Amino acid sequence: MRRPQPLPEGAAARLRTLLQQARGKGAFQRVQCVWLRAALGLSAAAVALALGWHPSSVRRLQARYLKEGEGCLGVGQRGGRRHENLSVAQEAQLLAGFLATADEGGLLEVSAVQAAYEAAVGHPVPKSTVYRLLARHGWRKLAPRPRHPKADAGRQQAFKKTSPGSSPAP
Repeated sequence: MRRPQPLPEGAAARLRTLLQQARGKGAFQRVQCVWLRAALGLSAAAVALALGWHPSSVRRLQARYLKEGEGCLGVGQRGGRRHENLSVAQEAQLLAGFLATADEGGLLEVSAVQAAYEAAVGHPVPKSTVYRLLARHGWRKLAPRPRHPKADAGRQQAFKKTSPGSSPAP
């Protein structure tokens, strides 16, 4: 069996700090997989037994660590807006023009916001993008409903006259 490639100098100490920074079981186990080899010199089979993994998964992760470094361990926070068209500050600046209309109690037309957004971005976007933009900045659709859609004024008046609790007209 071939002798494994040695890990870089100081890898065990750096991996120990990464173990403390790991968030979640998956990230902790990925760092631990490489740390067990660096600190204790365990084989892939022994590391797999300790973690409950398959030995080929251990070898694959350790090989990626040797090639890519700490980035393959996934300790850093994931997330963020990777596919944003505008930054949050630019979005707020775009919506500032519509703020005056909203402050006066006027209605906000999403099609107007969409047209302004598309002009700023330079390509068409779906309406859902504009609605998510408005939600991200705390805009909500608030419209009072003046009456029930199935309300019938004639039936309401008839009920008032014939209801058991109503008093007869003098």
